[in-house]
Amino acid sequence: MIPHVLPTYNRADIAFEKGEGAWAIATDGTRYLDLGAGIAVNALGHANPDLVAALTEQANRIWHVSNLYHIPQQEKLADLLVEHTFADTAFITNSGTESAELAIKMARKYWYEKGEDRVEILTFEGAFHGRSTGAIAAAGSEKMVKGFGPLMPGFKQLPWADMDALKAAISDQTAAVMVEPVQGEGGIRPLSDADLRLIRQLCDDTGALLILDEVQCGMGRTGKLFAHEYAGIAPDIMMVAKGIGGGFPLGAVLATEAAAAGMAAGTHGSTYGGNPLACAVGARVMEIIADPAFLAEVNRKAALFRQKLEGLVAAHPDVFESVRGQGLMLGLKCKAAPADLVKAGYAEHILTVPAADSTLRLLPPLNIGDDDINEAVARLDRAAGRLHG
Repeated sequence: MIPHVLPTYNRADIAFEKGEGAWAIATDGTRYLDLGAGIAVNALGHANPDLVAALTEQANRIWHVSNLYHIPQQEKLADLLVEHTFADTAFITNSGTESAELAIKMARKYWYEKGEDRVEILTFEGAFHGRSTGAIAAAGSEKMVKGFGPLMPGFKQLPWADMDALKAAISDQTAAVMVEPVQGEGGIRPLSDADLRLIRQLCDDTGALLILDEVQCGMGRTGKLFAHEYAGIAPDIMMVAKGIGGGFPLGAVLATEAAAAGMAAGTHGSTYGGNPLACAVGARVMEIIADPAFLAEVNRKAALFRQKLEGLVAAHPDVFESVRGQGLMLGLKCKAAPADLVKAGYAEHILTVPAADSTLRLLPPLNIGDDDINEAVARLDRAAGRLHG
């Protein structure tokens, strides 16, 4: 008999009832060191006092009014996003998937308004842009699309980081290129700064829009507010979610005025998107993470964590191959099955996240303490020892 909760997840036999910073506390009282952060969502840890205060204050005022009216909290969040990024405008969503859908619509509407029949969007193998029909068509992997056809047309997938393939595919008929600066689900695979700059140049040369998916790698995760900043480029459209809400469902699409020109009244909407509760939290998250001192600490902790992980790899050559990633978006390339390491971690009361390309994702809260970093490596060491003592 089918469970009351649709069985689309293979869930671990653990349930949590409380969280404190980098720690999640199970219903039986067991404390787990959380290096998954809800898949890069809990950017400021569990039950962060600043976010609790922002949510509580707003919850005692008004929760939802719909976008039929001005929403001051939404406008504050949009102001912060524009102030700290390339963007001229922002649309607030509830999730990364919603952000992907709008980014696709915005790019195609841009060309429609120009009277040009440019609809093809180039994407890359290993990408993950969400689970909607449009997002799975963009990614194109058999695992996500099998059984869900017919797929939305107009996408072409290229080999990951293959700039020759991109040069051959892009033309003055290409609507947009959509890419993650650092693939998350694909295995913590960063594009080089040179590749990002080349993609930007190819888009400029052909007129194609550049859409960056920073749902997982954005919001301070790599040590800058957004990962593309390392390359010194700016997109035309960018998808944001996960860490922007610190655990509250929230996302956004950021765009230049030119890229958003086709999105007039009535072209897109969201019942819950940009509601006062979500935006009150998101604005506080932005205020904290956009602070240069906070980002400097992320980089310091990332250097400490990476150094210790390199030692872990050296200590377990039969289990690990290498460390990769940027900032606190790190991956352990594994010789063992990542799923086995996740299970071994449960026994050591540490939470990690598997990914493609034989990679174990480590996505701790951005404000994780040094002591917790040391404890995390010790527990990963013991977990690895369970596989190959």
